Amino acid sequence: MGDDMAPEHDEYLEAEIQRLLTEHGRVAEQGITVHRREQTLILGGEVETAERRDEICRQITSRYPDLEIACDIGIIRAQAPTDVEEIS
Repeated sequence: MGDDMAPEHDEYLEAEIQRLLTEHGRVAEQGITVHRREQTLILGGEVETAERRDEICRQITSRYPDLEIACDIGIIRAQAPTDVEEIS
């Protein structure tokens, strides 16, 4: 009986997660993409720190504990480079 609800739920799941990512006070992240590949939900994009990435993944996995989630969020370099670039 629970399987009858799965397709309808799947139809709106990505949008629901996207809204959670943008509206949740501890996350408020618009640059994260949400894709479904077979039974896995994939979070992608880039954030400024590993802590921010971990918080995003923690929020989604705690909200959707029954989903298999792959957190493929990268870290962008936010500080100035420390090496001098030589131009010839």
